[in-house]
Parts: sequence; C-alpha cells; structure tokens
Amino acid sequence: MKYLKSDLRSADICVQSLKAGNIIIIPTDTVYGFSGIVDEQNNTDAKIRKIKGREETKPFIQLIAEPSDIKKYTDDVIPENILNLWPGPLTIIVKNKNSDVTTAYRCPDDEWLNYILKETGKPIYSTSANRSGHPILESIDEIENEFSDEVDVIIDDGDKKGGVASTIVSIENGSVKILRQGKIKVN
Repeated sequence: MKYLKSDLRSADICVQSLKAGNIIIIPTDTVYGFSGIVDEQNNTDAKIRKIKGREETKPFIQLIAEPSDIKKYTDDVIPENILNLWPGPLTIIVKNKNSDVTTAYRCPDDEWLNYILKETGKPIYSTSANRSGHPILESIDEIENEFSDEVDVIIDDGDKKGGVASTIVSIENGSVKILRQGKIKVN
C-alpha cells in the first residue's frame, strides 16, 4: 500500500509494518530506501537482500533514533567533531560491543523518521531503493512500479531528484577514515 508521508497515520503505519517483520520503502533525509526492523527473528536482512538482489557479504546501514543510541552498540570512542554531525547524512562504522564485527549506523535528520525509530524501539535497516547494481530510483512512480508487489508499504514524499547518499566513515583505533564522501563533507 502507498501512503503520503504527510498523512498523519503514515508514521504509525510504518511502525506497525516494521514490528510485524515486513519490508517497507520510506524516504530518508538522503534518498528513498528499503527498511526492515533489525530483528533476527523476522529475518528482515534476508528479505531485503532478496528484493534488492544484494550479496550476503555487504551489510546494510542501521538507522538509530538518537546520536547517544550508538553507545548501546559500541565501545568505540567517536570523536566529538564526527558525532556532532548527527543527526544528519553521515554513516559511522564502528566495532560492535565485545566483538571485532563492525556495523554501520546513521542517525537521520528527519523528525518523521526519528519518530518511527523511537516507536520501533530497535534500529532499522536502510539501503537505497534500487536493484543491486542499478541506479538509485528517484521517482516515486518508478519505485512503486518496480517494488509495489514486493514490499508491504511505500511512503510517498514526492520525487527525490538528485538525492545524494550519506557520507560513510569508519572509526579505526580512535581515528576517522573516510570511505565515501556523500551529502555531508568530512575532512
């Protein structure tokens, strides 16, 4: 089902769908993306991979509601000048607590989306709305035509022409390494 982002029910509809383990397409503060709640029970990671046609070795970004939420998932020290760029289009890759495995987190700068994140109570996966290896879809009509049979909900916030993906940095031994310059410039 497609809903307008401006519909007062749209955020709650997304929360209900995510909590049910469904995959949705929502606008972020960068581009439209596939989302599913980070919950191994519902296997949303695999569901998104199947729709997108993405290999299993490439992980998805996880969206969090508040900058301070990252402390729930990592003991890495993130420099203040980097953490202060949140909320915003910056993805930070850190080591998970008690592990050498890394995860990419982003705290979006969108009140509507942050409401969804707070209400789900868990991070949600986010990856651009396109088939793997193809350009990011910018038109809501293209997104609906391509994916309406494969996702539970599509939220319409108009076309996102020229949307720029997030900047990606990794934290390694206390230093910042820029992996992709995106919407936010990091030096």
